[in-house]
Amino acid sequence: MSIMIQVKRLKKEYGKETVVDINSLQVKEGEIYGFLGPNGAGKSTTMKMLLSLVTPTEGEIQVMGREMNDKTRVQILQQTGSLIEGPSYYSHLTGMENMKIIQALKDAPRKNIDKVIRIVGLENHMNKKVKNYSLGMKQRLGVAMAIINFPKLLILDEPTNGLDPAGMEEMRELIKSFPKEYGITVMVSSHILDEMEKIVTNIGIINKGHMIFEGNLAQFKRSSSPSIYFKTSNPQKTFILLQGKNPKLEESGILLEDLSDGKVSHYAKKIIDEGIEIFRIEERTKSLEELFIQSTGKGTL
Repeated sequence: MSIMIQVKRLKKEYGKETVVDINSLQVKEGEIYGFLGPNGAGKSTTMKMLLSLVTPTEGEIQVMGREMNDKTRVQILQQTGSLIEGPSYYSHLTGMENMKIIQALKDAPRKNIDKVIRIVGLENHMNKKVKNYSLGMKQRLGVAMAIINFPKLLILDEPTNGLDPAGMEEMRELIKSFPKEYGITVMVSSHILDEMEKIVTNIGIINKGHMIFEGNLAQFKRSSSPSIYFKTSNPQKTFILLQGKNPKLEESGILLEDLSDGKVSHYAKKIIDEGIEIFRIEERTKSLEELFIQSTGKGTL
């Protein structure tokens, strides 16, 4: 599997402020790479540097095996699609008129217009003026523009931002289709973590400009031990009994963190020996959002 994006010692400074300082970032061909981080963490700035929209203070960026510089920039961007900080369009023109403009600018075949509008599901709306589009339709138009030349790499910055649940699901299914059906590698950022959890393969988590984790999503989840939930006949008494283990009290039971199988058996016996009935013992793994908050100290916004 080849490497689509390789970043080494990438830094961006504005005056005395360092907004991005990433030692390494790697996106492999054929994957959906989730780029996570709180607002202001440096996600958009990093993506703009990958697209040569912002000049790095220092560091090395390779895209599709070539170093991004003044000589290679045009060739790389011809094989790259992007949607950064919302779609760009002429609102007084129709969707089709906008598509014809981007098709001419990117020198893509005319037949590609029909293909991409069908992919994004806008075939019945192309004669409407974009100012009359819903937010979801505008986002899909932006994606259609980004893939007009069927690029090898697609970079999407918050593509589900502002969408309703139905729009999010449509965008999620659309993104999932790109690697499998069209051979497009995707790098996507989002603060809606439960949506990201459903589509990404590998993730990078950035916080205050620094990459604090990069790797497989399953690997990230395994980095935190699951909680063990005991549903008992007397949660309050159980809570007091297990004070030394820092239990968390719930309405009908308690949660204990980081327990081996042997410890689960030990504490279950301890609870029963105190005359407390155990109705259920279950393992609870943390969601991506819970792990994200644990890693960054921040929520999704």
